[in-house]
Amino acid sequence: MNDPTESMRREMLESGEPYRDLARAEQRWTTEELSRDFTVQSFLAPFVFVTRKADGARGTMEFTHSPRFYFNFVRDRP
Repeated sequence: MNDPTESMRREMLESGEPYRDLARAEQRWTTEELSRDFTVQSFLAPFVFVTRKADGARGTMEFTHSPRFYFNFVRDRP
């Protein structure tokens, strides 16, 4: 299976970009908070695909491994 995003995602992880993005994030969630507010659809590091429980909005967030935080929710276009 060919994943056209693999090289970009690998570069993001190797460069530490998710941690830099976390430092600038206006809102972040712990694993417990994420479970409260979102349903996780799938992971593809450094991204997680979610559905927001409050309104059913689907979107993407970034995450860091350690410490584990989720941030930068971007709603999918309808």
